Amino acid sequence: MSFWQGKSVVVTGGAGFLGSYVVEQIRARKPGRLLVPRSAQYDLRKEGDVVRMYEDSDADVVIHLAATVGGIGANRRNPGRFFYDNAIMGIHLIEQARLSGVEKIVVIGTVCAYPKFTPAPFKEEDLWKGYPEETNAPYGLAKKMLLVQTQAYRRQYGLSGIFLIPVNLYGPRDNFEPAVSHVIPAIIRKCIEARRQGAESVTAWGTGRPTREFLYVEDAARGIALAAERYDKPAPVNLGSAREISIKDLVKLIAELTGYEGRIEWDASQPDGQPRRKLDTSRAREEFGFEAQTDFREGLERTIRWCQNNCSWARG
Repeated sequence: MSFWQGKSVVVTGGAGFLGSYVVEQIRARKPGRLLVPRSAQYDLRKEGDVVRMYEDSDADVVIHLAATVGGIGANRRNPGRFFYDNAIMGIHLIEQARLSGVEKIVVIGTVCAYPKFTPAPFKEEDLWKGYPEETNAPYGLAKKMLLVQTQAYRRQYGLSGIFLIPVNLYGPRDNFEPAVSHVIPAIIRKCIEARRQGAESVTAWGTGRPTREFLYVEDAARGIALAAERYDKPAPVNLGSAREISIKDLVKLIAELTGYEGRIEWDASQPDGQPRRKLDTSRAREEFGFEAQTDFREGLERTIRWCQNNCSWARG
């Protein structure tokens, strides 16, 4: 807790899904000041706004979560915007952090930065062993360049910057809008709506064969706070749950938990994405004592319950 005492902390993207939980973690640690910049006031794609944000906050610690994100469909529709927005925000924030004398910057990357055919479990050393899966490569590569920047700035300027790679996240407060949602909220919404409408089937993308690892959002936020406190090395660090599930089994489980009893049909004309995703999480455990705590089924039940209580389309 002494790490945060008297410090001015900025959490970009702190009003978003993951960010709201990170803000709760940091607030509980009682920093001297906590700022959550909003896009209406500071457009982080503009260098002048980033400069002004640092002047207004007098930041000691920056946790950079702000990102332009979405599922496979959103990535396919907006590859240029996903690359530019994510690269330019991070570049400005890291550059101005070193010019402003920030003590530490924590940059959140993405599992999409890993090569498409990385052997599972993904080790941090595998990041440069191939090209990312094509549907989200622009987003993944933009984020990976921020790892290069933090490492380069540590060597040349002595900036304390760390880079964390969370696996796919899920939990309450996620985005359930079909145009941008990731796989878990997308399937939850399809199953709830299909049950309410009495639909005989729901359609899922791809073949169902790929596997994914999912991390409950509160666990991810706790891992980020621990890393900010305890980790200060150039090597990137995976944050995950060390649990892998096929998309087919995931859809079956969500159907069960939402009470949907119809057929699951698979649209193989749509992309599967990366064949496997499972992280080696040993570095996070060894370096700053992080391990996921939330059981996957329990996490899904909490997510579905939150959705049923808070989403107008789920309540009818």
